[in-house]
Amino acid sequence: MKAIKLSERQERIVELVKEHEPITSENLAGHLGVTRAALRPDLAILTMMEVLEAKPKVGYIYSHKPSYSFLYDYINNIEVKSIMSSPIMVEENTTVYDAILHLFLNDVGTIFVHNEHILVGAVSRKDFLKFAMGGTDMHKVPVGIIMTRMPNIVYVKKEDPAYLAAKKIIEHEVDSLPVVEKTSENGKEELKIIGKVSKTNITRLFVKMGENK
Repeated sequence: MKAIKLSERQERIVELVKEHEPITSENLAGHLGVTRAALRPDLAILTMMEVLEAKPKVGYIYSHKPSYSFLYDYINNIEVKSIMSSPIMVEENTTVYDAILHLFLNDVGTIFVHNEHILVGAVSRKDFLKFAMGGTDMHKVPVGIIMTRMPNIVYVKKEDPAYLAAKKIIEHEVDSLPVVEKTSENGKEELKIIGKVSKTNITRLFVKMGENK
């Protein structure tokens, strides 16, 4: 198993917490010369790994738990294909109304748009809400009009570690990520959607880890 490896900034955060604990995210950001928003993914990762503990209305303290290295190695050696689930997909010409029905009937936060299983876009609950507030007839507008198009979609591959998927979900503040595999059609490389990893998938992984502790 690979040894734990923190980024340079994450190591500096740990040093600052050890030196000044308890310390708030605002004070950490001041020491590092960055915004609190920029620190949020690093702090989320460090607390997830149990390197740090977050005390409400107090700040961050050093965990002193020896288990975080094992936790990091464990999650970093679980591949996305082991936790992914089936994606909810519609075609680009599906009406916004029908796409919303798919969203709620399947109780998901994001629908992926495909063309013969090739990923072309994604649309979230927030996208649907913005559209609905505009008053346009959702029975007439295709979902392709309001979706986020490739290449502006964050994705993972089935061989990627679950840790990477969790990190991308946190960093990009999305509900779920499409799982893709590269395919070549007529000499053109495209991304075929084969699954999804959501916050729910990550939560289930942590529950499973807790049950097997």
